Parts: sequence; structure tokens; C-alpha cells
Amino acid sequence: MMRSVSSRRPYPMIAYLALALLATSGGAFAQTSSSPYRIVGYANGWNPVQTKDVGKIDTLIFAFAQLKNGSVVLDKNGAKSLHDLLALKSINPKLKVDISVGGWTVGGFSEAASTPAGRQQFADSAAKLIAAQHADGLDVDWEYPGHHESGIQSSPQDKTNFTLLLQAIRTSLDRVGATSGHHYTLSVAIADGPYVSDIDIAAINPSLDWFNLMTYDFVNANTPTTGHHTGLHVSALIAGDGRTTDRSVQQFLAAGVAPSKLVIGAALYGREFADVKPDHHGLYQTFGHYQGGHNWPELKSDFINKQGYVRYWDDAAQAPWLWNAQTRRFISYDDPQSIAAKAAYVKAQHLGGIMYWEQTLDPSDELLDDMWQGLRD
Repeated sequence: MMRSVSSRRPYPMIAYLALALLATSGGAFAQTSSSPYRIVGYANGWNPVQTKDVGKIDTLIFAFAQLKNGSVVLDKNGAKSLHDLLALKSINPKLKVDISVGGWTVGGFSEAASTPAGRQQFADSAAKLIAAQHADGLDVDWEYPGHHESGIQSSPQDKTNFTLLLQAIRTSLDRVGATSGHHYTLSVAIADGPYVSDIDIAAINPSLDWFNLMTYDFVNANTPTTGHHTGLHVSALIAGDGRTTDRSVQQFLAAGVAPSKLVIGAALYGREFADVKPDHHGLYQTFGHYQGGHNWPELKSDFINKQGYVRYWDDAAQAPWLWNAQTRRFISYDDPQSIAAKAAYVKAQHLGGIMYWEQTLDPSDELLDDMWQGLRD
């Protein structure tokens, strides 16, 4: 999962906007409506201009708490950002705010999960933090058990220990929640395909309220070709068992996970590749180097059908891409059309909803609105 720099404003600005919006019948709270599908957003922080749309979000997951010496903790900046998110509950009382621990390159999980005492320390510190911060649940983002691609330590025992860790967390959350009658939720940010080879999906399923499927970053700096980094279905050009959102969903369904517990991912950013082989307008072709990422406003203002970048649509994959024939650069991303396709897929498959990375990458909330409309049409 990506990290990004987020815009932050002091809490009083959030509180002011909350009061202002509550005073108007057209505010964000008025937008909230019941739906069988949830929208879950990861958030590094909060941009006050987005407060008008907080009624469209079911759960905000603060990213990230830290894992230090086996305990789940917040630093000063993290506590401030979480406080800003929790303040939004005054606008949308139904909003849930969870805390995620981990992220790409964040280690310590394998070590903490390796012993009963370590698992208990992790679980108890997490439950204590959730209760103390008046949050609604915990999200575990271990990338990935049994793997070291992100530069973290792994172990052959991670498969068993991950199950035991989640069971310990579930028990601690239930124990702490029992005193207040509060059910604290437990979710995971989880990949698919080879990246869950050391996860017993069926075994962790009972401990979890839902799965945040990271159905993005399918292609990146470490993959051999370009492609749809957050594609819905199989492209005609995809090789072998290449990853897609639908293949991810089918993998978890086959493991016995209820459809309603699967929340698929959308990306508020694109990935660009350079020195791309020009066949098929760069789609699923080898490349010279990974160029970098672009958030949704950048894609709109500088790339989509601009400066030589031409938008194409893969009807099979239900995904867009950009190709610049002059510079041989390729960009994969989500847009309103692919978001609409994902929303239709969620409803057709009776899934739990859509989650996205990351809140501050789309200050206009255009793609959030597309998710919200698509899941309610």
C-alpha cells in the first residue's frame, strides 16, 4: 500500500466546518443514506475542503499507527491526524474511524507474532489504543506474512502465527469492548495471488469483520511489464495468472469468505512507466524504468488527453490507460468509468463495498462521489 504526503490543518478548522455544515440542511450529514454497501477510505490526514463529503464515507481508516518494540502506538503527529478524523463524527454520527497499523516497508510483525507473549502484547496494546482514542476498530496491514518483498523480516511460521495474532487481537478487542458494550471491528489490508501464499484465509476469516482487498498496484516497479494496476477483469493481453480484481475476489470466495466481507480496492492515483515497448499502445509491455505516481488531480490537469498522452479503454478489463507514443510512456489508473464498473461489480457479486487509497489524493472527492453514486444507483 502506498504512502503519501497529506495536507493537514489544525483541529479547530475541522470543528468550525463541522458546526457550519450541521447548520445547513444540505450538509454532508444530509447526504448519508442507508446502503448494503460500505465505502472505506484510508486516510493519512484530512483536507478540510473534503468535509462536505464526509457523509458519503462509512469508515475512515487512519494510516498509520506504528509498531514499536512489539506494541501498537501513535506518535504525536499520528495522534493529531487521528483526532482530526474523529472530529468528523460530529458531522456524520454514523461514521466509523479505525486505526491501521503497518504499511509497506513496516516490519516487526513477524517478530511480534512469533511468540504467545508477543502476540498478547500486540493485541493488548492495540485494544488499549483503540479504546483510549475512542476509535471504532483496528486494521492490520502486514505486507506480507511469509514475504520480504517490502524489506521486512519474514518467517516460515508466519502463516500459523498470523492466524494466532488475529485471534489474539479479536479476543482483546472483545474483552475491552465488553465493558462499554462496544463491538470494536477488526479488518485487514490484504493482497492476493502469490502474496497470500503464507496466509490461511479460511483460518483468519472468523476473526475478521471484513477484508480490505488491495486490488491495486498489480503492476509496479517490480513487475516485468506494464498493465492495469487496478484492473477489474482479465485483459486479452494479460499473461498467465496475472492479477486482477475479479481474480482476487474469486480467490477469497473459494476460501470460504462471505461476499459481504470483501471490500475491493480503488486507486486515487496512477502509475507511470517509461521507455515502454510500443506494441498495443504500451499495454502489458516491457519497460525501461518506473517513472512514478500521479494523484487524480494531476492526471486530469496534466495527462489525460494532454501533452501527447492519449486515453484508451480496455473493454475486457474495464480499465483505462494512457499512452504517449512520442515519449513511450504509459500510465495506469482508475477513473469515473472504471469506478462505475467496480461499483456495478460489487452489486452484481453482492460484495461488501469499495475501499480506496488514499483520502487526500483526490481533494475534489470526484472519485469518491463516483463510488457513492455507483453503489446507490
